[in-house]
Order: sequence, then structure tokens, then C-alpha cells
Amino acid sequence: MSWFARRYFARINKKGLDLAKLPIPEPALLPLKRTGLDPVQELSDRREHEPISRVPIPFGINLWLVTGYEEAKLVLADTKSFSNDFGNLSGAGVTDQPNPGGLGFADPPVHSRLRKLLTPEFTMRRLSRLTPGIKAIIEQRLDAIAEAASAGPVDLVQEFALPIPSLVICELLGVPYEDRVEFQHLAVSRFDLFGGATASLGAISASLEYLLGVVRKQRENPGDGLLGMIIKEHGDEIDDLELAGLADGVLTGGFETTASMLALGVLVLLQDQDMFKRIHDDDKAASPFVEEILRYLTVVQVAFPRFARDDVEIAGVKMAKGDMVVVSLSGANRDPAFGPDLDRVDGTRVPMSHLAFGHGVHRCIGAELARMELRVAYPALVRRFPEMRLAKGADELEFRKVSIVYGVESLPVLI
Repeated sequence: MSWFARRYFARINKKGLDLAKLPIPEPALLPLKRTGLDPVQELSDRREHEPISRVPIPFGINLWLVTGYEEAKLVLADTKSFSNDFGNLSGAGVTDQPNPGGLGFADPPVHSRLRKLLTPEFTMRRLSRLTPGIKAIIEQRLDAIAEAASAGPVDLVQEFALPIPSLVICELLGVPYEDRVEFQHLAVSRFDLFGGATASLGAISASLEYLLGVVRKQRENPGDGLLGMIIKEHGDEIDDLELAGLADGVLTGGFETTASMLALGVLVLLQDQDMFKRIHDDDKAASPFVEEILRYLTVVQVAFPRFARDDVEIAGVKMAKGDMVVVSLSGANRDPAFGPDLDRVDGTRVPMSHLAFGHGVHRCIGAELARMELRVAYPALVRRFPEMRLAKGADELEFRKVSIVYGVESLPVLI
């Protein structure tokens, strides 16, 4: 059995665990909980009274939770006061896992050097080459949905949300298509906390094991994808482990997140027939709708943890050197100080400077690629299946209980 199968079935077996028995302190789970599509009320209450509040946890460190919009921007943009370096986690005794590499767990100047290698591959000019492929992938999935619908309800998570970003990233990185099934599940365990506080970190080694093999093949015979282009243009500047770390960041940042957005965005449309019709009829409606649900859903619920480099004061709150800071992106994007009526989705709202992709130097480098996929996928789906409806009540759907990336386990529809 491959490493992927072992990881995948281990994840399935963990679903029945009692959260109360997990070694994760209950207060630390607050920013990862939701009621349907909405963050739990306690998160809003905490934001109203203390937009930066202390959360009791073990490990002998102080944890601060940031839920306010302006406060979140201050922390996310401040690389002088706060460090993302993975060594902070191991140094604090939170994990003994090896450094996964990539952008999210790196500080300048390492972060600056690695991001400089990736940035040219995520310009609109470079990404535009993927547009025909994205459209073709989506059309293939719509054909598969139409075929599957003859047998009854179709699960859009399995038939639509998971395959699209998986295949797009395969094309982006230059990964062979025969690996697509393995690729679809590669990142899942990275965001599931049912195995304990370090479960998602424990999946990093397995992920890198696979991607190192991909990198070594590309090193021998560079293709036209992202990995091949970096090797061709900067091969002497980056080693295999660093490049695998970047690939892992692209995979985990662009697969699970976009898959969750695709599924949950469709759920929003199925519960709002006026918006469904607008997306169906008006080519211009997709862009503002995508921006609004990126804000409203904020599927990446928290940003990478930060650690205070020295004693620091943020928005009147004093933090000590070594304190851990977690920013609730979902909480910040619903902050009334950011705008009015933000607990309601409004597909006609003027696009806002939301934090769904983060903020500052660590803002998601693949933001435009995600937007491209969503802007094409939603209109294509509703136009192909204008009579589409949920096969069960929305209150019967199973959402993830505690996960860094929020999502729905399945989305059965009738065509």
C-alpha cells in the first residue's frame, strides 16, 4: 500500500474520534468552529469585546487570538515584530516535525528569495496560458456530472470541487496526469485536526516524500510547468528540498482551499435563486460574486501562526517575546468595523479589501489563479445545469468539525 493510501485511510478512521478526548485545548479550537457557513457566535462576541484576546493553552507559551479586521492587518503586515519561521513551533515544543519549507513558514530574507522565484509564474501573463486548460478541465467535469446524473444524485465535492483544482495544479506544476488521483488527496490530512494538535504537521513528511520524487524527475528532464521553469531559470539557486517545499505550498494552498470554495460557493448559489439566475444570465456577475463569497466564506479560517520577536504592543495590547499569535481570518472578514451587514452574503456588493488570501508579504501568491478558476467554474456549472438543486436539506449536510480549511464533506445534487 502506498504512503498516500495509508494517510488517506488513517484520516477516514480518525473521523469518529471524540473531540473532547483530543489533546487540543478547547479555547484554541474557537476560530476553527462554525455553525453552517457562519463562524460561531462566540467568535463574534470575543471580537466585539476583545479584538485581540489571550487564549489559554499548554506548551508553556502565551497564545493571542486576533479577530478584528484592522488588528489582523497590523499583525499580518508586521514582519519586523513577528516571525513565521517554523523553528518557533519546534522551539516551543509544539512539534518535533522537520521544517516543511515553503513560503508560509519562512521569514525574510529566505521568504523574499523563495517568493521571488515563484512570483513570475503567478503573473497574469504567465497564468493566462492556463485559461484554455482550465476551461477544458471544467467542461470535462461537467460532462462527467451529466453522465453520473443518470444514476441519481451527484456529489459535487467528488465530481466537481476536488478534480478541478487538482488537475489545474497538475498542469501548473507539470505533474503527470497519471498521478491525478493521488494528487487529489495529497493535501487533505494537512488541514484535519482530528488526530491531535500536531496531526496536520505530521502529514508534512509524507507530502514532501512524494513531491521530492516529482522534483527529482523534473530536475532530470525539466518541463514547461512551474517546477520545470524554475529549474531552467534558477536551478543553481534552489535545492530539491526547497523546491519540493514550494511545490507543497502551491499544492496545499491551491488545492484544498479552491476545492472548498467551489463546493461551498455552489451551496450558496443553490440557496439563493436570485443570485443563481444572475450568474446564469449575466457574464459580469461572476467577478463581484466571487469576491463576496471569498470574503463571506473565508475557507482558510486562520493564518499561519506568528511569534513575537521581542516585546511588542499591537492596538494597545502588550505581547511578550515568544508569544504565539493566531489571526482569525474568518472573524476579521466579518468585523462590523470593516463594513456593514457582513454576516450576510451579497453578490452585488462592491468588492472589498478582504483578508481571505491573507495580507502583507505572506499574502497568498496563488490568489489570481484561484479567482480564475472560480470565475469560470460557477457560470459554467449553472448554465449547464440550470435546474440543479440540492438532493437533501442544507441542514442535513455534513461540514468539517475542526479544520484549518473549512468545507463540506459532500454536496449531493439533482440535475
